Amino acid sequence: DGRLTDAKGRTVNFKNTLLIMTSNIGSEIISRLDNFGFKDKKKKRAAISQKQIHDKLMQSLRDHFKPEFLNRLDEIVIFHSLGLKEIQAIVELQLADIEKILKEKKIKIETTPKAKKFLAQKGLDPVYGARPLKRLIQSEILDPLAMMIIEKNKKLKKIITVDEKNRRIIFK
Repeated sequence: DGRLTDAKGRTVNFKNTLLIMTSNIGSEIISRLDNFGFKDKKKKRAAISQKQIHDKLMQSLRDHFKPEFLNRLDEIVIFHSLGLKEIQAIVELQLADIEKILKEKKIKIETTPKAKKFLAQKGLDPVYGARPLKRLIQSEILDPLAMMIIEKNKKLKKIITVDEKNRRIIFK
């Protein structure tokens, strides 16, 4: 019917809705296999096929969820761990968002390639994905910038360069 009813009996139109649920169930399997080079098709070993990986992950899901729940899912998509290339792309997206926010305050921010590389390397965590990167950008860039803006720091100019020096983010 395309309806969802919550615990209080309220009904919401779900006719044109796509639900995406995520889980880390089976992530240890993917992590272990990614570490052996299975993401790289050239290094793929014949001993374990994609079907075998899929079967192991599905068994993990069956061990955790009841068949009645799994049967209601239309599709199960398997994602591999994020690598440095993906984290670098996320760094670019996150910094672009910061640039937009600061542009409204008439502040231009430029991030050096060295700082971007540092953020990507420090924020790379195959187990936890991109969440540590988001926290890193918050603590290393957003929090200090917010304090500068709040304090109306005299050093705060209209153009701020974010750089890396001695494994720390610095502002110029």
